[in-house]
Formats: sequence, C-alpha cells, structure tokens
Amino acid sequence: MKQLKLILLLITISANTFAQFPIAKLEQAYQALANDEQAKYAVTSLCVLDANTGKVVFAKNENIGLATASTLKTITSATAFSILGKDFRYQTTLAYSGKINSDGTLQGDLIIVGSGDPTLGSWRYEQTKENTVLNSWVSAIRSAGIKKIEGSIIGDDSLFGTQSMPEGWIWQDMGNYYGAGGTALSWRENQFDVHLQPGSSTGSAVSVSKLSPSMPYVKIINELKTGSAGSGDNAYGFLPPYSNLAYLRGTWGLGIKKASISLALPDPAYDVAYRLKDTLVRLNIATTSEATTTRRLDADGKAIPTITQKLATTSSPDLSEIIYWFNKKSINLYGEQLLKTIAWKQGKAPSTKNGASEEIKYWSEKGIDKNALNILDGSGLSPGTRVTTMAMASILFQAQKEDWFTPFYNSLPENNGMKLKSGSINDVSAYAGYYTAKDGNKYIAVININNYNGSGISKKLFRVLDALK
Repeated sequence: MKQLKLILLLITISANTFAQFPIAKLEQAYQALANDEQAKYAVTSLCVLDANTGKVVFAKNENIGLATASTLKTITSATAFSILGKDFRYQTTLAYSGKINSDGTLQGDLIIVGSGDPTLGSWRYEQTKENTVLNSWVSAIRSAGIKKIEGSIIGDDSLFGTQSMPEGWIWQDMGNYYGAGGTALSWRENQFDVHLQPGSSTGSAVSVSKLSPSMPYVKIINELKTGSAGSGDNAYGFLPPYSNLAYLRGTWGLGIKKASISLALPDPAYDVAYRLKDTLVRLNIATTSEATTTRRLDADGKAIPTITQKLATTSSPDLSEIIYWFNKKSINLYGEQLLKTIAWKQGKAPSTKNGASEEIKYWSEKGIDKNALNILDGSGLSPGTRVTTMAMASILFQAQKEDWFTPFYNSLPENNGMKLKSGSINDVSAYAGYYTAKDGNKYIAVININNYNGSGISKKLFRVLDALK
C-alpha cells in the first residue's frame, strides 16, 4: 500500500513539474526580453493559451491594447471565413449600355462593374492573370458582334464609394504597393513597377529606366539619391489616390540586386478601363471616347449609363485561396477589400469603418470584450489599430472549432517551426499563431512589442516562443 502511495505521489510530482515546465521557461524568456536594452521604453505583451482547453498557460500585459501590424490579418481572415464563407467568390461584370447596330457598332459604352474583387488581374492565380481576363472580355465582346464602340470604356468602382484608404494610414505608406487602396474595381493588385538604376557614387542621382507596365498617364518626379553600398532599398513613392503625379524620395543603394520598386495604382478602375481600351484598339475595335470611370463621370456632373445587357461575368478564386495568399504574402489590399465586403454582406454600406464595426460586433457576440478590439483597418497597416494579445489569442482558439479552420491554418506561414503570422510596422513587431510541441501539447501564442529601439527584435521574440519547445 505504501509503495502504491509512493508511486502515485511520484506521478503527481512529475505531472506538476511537467505542467510548470513551459511556464517557468516562458517566465524566464519573457523577463530576458523585457530586460533587453531594446525593450527599455517598449510595451511588451505575451499571451499563451492551451490550444485544447483555451486556458491561459502564461500571460503578461495581455490586456493592453497594442498596434498589431499584420497579425491583425488573422482576425480579418477568421471574420471573413465566418461571415462570407470559405467558398465565397467575387464577381466582376462586363456589360454595355445602348444598343448594337446591324453593322456591329455599339452605340453606347462598355462598362466593367466591380464588386470588390482584389484578385482581378493578379498574377497569383491562373484564372485571374491580366491577359487571361482581357482575352475573356475580348472574346465576349466579339461574340456579341461588337466591331466598333461609339462611346467609352467605363470602370464602375461605385460600390465601395470614393474613399479608397482607411483612416489612420500614414503618408509614407500610401503611395507604395503595400499601401495600395481598395476600390470596388481593383486591377493587378493595384500596383505597378518602377525600374531603377543607382548612380555611380553615393549621393548621385538615381535614374528611372522604365515603368512596368507603361503608365503614360502618370508623371514621375524622381528625387531619389544613390545610397552607400549595402544600404539597399530605402526608396518610397508618394502618390495620392486619384492623382497622376508621383514623387520618388529616399535612396537606392550602390550594388543593390533589386531591379525595381512597386507603387500603388492611383486609380485602379481607370487603369483596367484603359487596358481594355488599349487591347481593343490593337485588335481594330475602335472606341470614339477616352476610357473613364463612374467616379470621374459623377465628378463632372455626367449621368452614369444604364446597363442594357451583360456580356460576361468573371469570378474570383474562392475565399480559401484568397486568404491563403493574404496571409502567406501579407497582402494588405486583400484585408481592406475583405473588411468592406464584410460590411456589404451584413447589409451595411461597404466602408472600412462599417466593416470594422461588424467585425467587432461579431466577435463580441462570441464573448470577446469589444473594448479589446479597437480596429481601424483590415490589414494592420494603421498604427492606430489596437488589439490585446488576449483577444487575438481567444479568437485563434475559437477558430479551431470552425469548418474553415483547415484552410485558415494552412494559410499561416511556417516560422521557426510554428504556424505564425508575423507583423511589422514602425517600432512594432508581433507574431500570432499555433504550435504543436514534440510531446503533442498544442499552444496558441500571441506576442507583441510596441515602441522598441533598434533592429533585430524579431529574433528576440522567437527566443520567447522557443520556450514552448
């Protein structure tokens, strides 16, 4: 009997030691980070949950709202899956106004009607590539017997309104590809490339060799200087929405291996109309008027043509595929489009503000404190977005119970042996995701540091998460 009690006691001690083991390691690793010189004036937050029970394994500052950077994409993804459904697809419609005469002349306009698809013209999916989409539209136009257009090609981006940028984004971001705004009619992920050549010495002028694709309606003012060897890419584009004037500022380092930077399309709806018109002209299908958009027509006080007939419908990949790339490559545009689409799906005007409100409402009804979710955008690019690590970890815990969890989980990048979404903006570094230890224990971890000094902080965050191994 004594021997049995001794065995049970040893088992209990062993179990308790095992249970405390990751906590002790996490405590030590967290304190090492908190005491690091880079974190002297920072706010650091960590929340680790048992993925099976949802109970807190370890937490520090877990209820302080911090800028999330791109870890916010995990919440946007989970909300989109929940409200839109994993099989949701966007649809873009090609239609015309007026009528087609017997000689093949369209007395009216071709209209491309957007519904928010962020993948239209994207190179990431076979069916969305620019030439594939344009060729399908040309085929539909020819099938309708149209040989000449006495009117315009019109990009209809009216569904999402005229505010393409979320409030709270900063000026330095907005002209660059990662700061591309979301409109109802997007094209080629709302970006174009500027090819650069450094000068012969530090401080000399950088030259622009070409734009890809050609952008004859955009004027580039190049103020770039050549940076020192090894300084790399510190070039930024300053190109406001709906403008045709871009300033290039910063430095482009000697010996840099990159060939180009990518800027944000200032008016995606115009660009897609422009590309279709250019394609038709090269195929001898002439148009009598310049390409335009519904926004431009409205600004000029002109009536928006009424659609007479639909010609073709272009569907996006399903939401599972969109979110795969959204998280793998951290495409900010996708997050902004999804947030507006969430608002639209819930019967609200499709704006960033309404989408954020619906997102907060959805999770508050699931038990998440709404005050822990101060969300201003869908991608996390806004430094004004504030979410607690406890709230984010709790959403990741709930996501495991959903039928869309597998594609959600698969969309998260592999980082340091874990499935983690990273996030980084000025003086913000964060990670959020899942880890299965060798012993089979599963964890959810969210770590975030705001207002740190220096560089290389992400490796130090990983040292904390390594305590789970």
